[in-house]
Amino acid sequence: MSKLSKLSLIGIAFFAVASYASCDTKSNQSEKTTNNEVDSIQLTAQNSFKSLPAQMENPNNALTPEKIALGKMLYYDTKLSMKGNVSCNSCHNLGTYGVDNLSFSKGDDGLNGGRNSPTVLNAALHTTQFWDGRAKDVEEQAGGPILNPVEMHIPNKAFLEAKLKKDETYTKMFAAAFPNEKNPLNFNNITMSIAAFERTLVTPSKFDDYLNGNKDALTAEEKIGLALFVKTGCTTCHSGSILGGQMFQKFDLFGNYWDLTKSNKVDSGRAALTKNPSEAFMFKVPSLRNIEKTGPYFHDGSVAKLNDAVGIMGKAELNKDLTPEEINSIVTFLNTLTGKVPETALN
Repeated sequence: MSKLSKLSLIGIAFFAVASYASCDTKSNQSEKTTNNEVDSIQLTAQNSFKSLPAQMENPNNALTPEKIALGKMLYYDTKLSMKGNVSCNSCHNLGTYGVDNLSFSKGDDGLNGGRNSPTVLNAALHTTQFWDGRAKDVEEQAGGPILNPVEMHIPNKAFLEAKLKKDETYTKMFAAAFPNEKNPLNFNNITMSIAAFERTLVTPSKFDDYLNGNKDALTAEEKIGLALFVKTGCTTCHSGSILGGQMFQKFDLFGNYWDLTKSNKVDSGRAALTKNPSEAFMFKVPSLRNIEKTGPYFHDGSVAKLNDAVGIMGKAELNKDLTPEEINSIVTFLNTLTGKVPETALN
């Protein structure tokens, strides 16, 4: 082999090694940039979300130990239903993250409700209650199911007041919870007590640790899922301390939701309450806190799996066809929103 040929081979080999080293450097740099982007998502998250409070206060309903204890007792008591078949906990089971994991809940007479029962956990942080927002807060919401003929079927407020007054334990507990009232056992105080208990149902998770500054609270995969959640546009509706619950949105914005969910019934949403055609198919945006545990999903419980629900939302609300990998990544983040039901709230 000529000297020139040998030099050429050496040159080619050197070029190959140099090129490989260059590519490897670029690959590392690309990975480093990606890691930097993922790390920077913490600041973005802190701007888009808020950590949960210790408890959900209402200046018009002081959270005293006596009132909370009374509210807990009422929450679990089947006396609040006409036949004694159901309690608040029947549909909003605190042992299963404040839901019963059914598409529709059965009431006192065994009849199904018209919409999926949302979780009671962190519910006091919603701007309104129910899928159509017909109650302004949990105090007002607490009385709705009690008097609903399909749910707890109590015929009127006076009926329940008279029923509970026969129980000496209740008369004492109401007197302790409302010491400045002459007749403390009344329907308004029943709802105020239940709501006071519900305002203690806060479920902080590892995501709150992350928002509060602990960069290591989430894994690398969870941070990537969070970054994708933000990049995809989910925060348009799912932001704040409970990642939702602050607005009404049309479901869906692109097409007909029932084509995607395969729903058995078309629900007109808030328009059924307001009779305003412009609010057709408007529903309150649900919170994503504990979403891993609170299926089935949507107002009619038509979708059993969280991955399917995420894919449907991508198409219905953002007109994006998310890949299975993207859906898995977002769900990995959503699972960080699973907290723990307070031990003191469990029966």
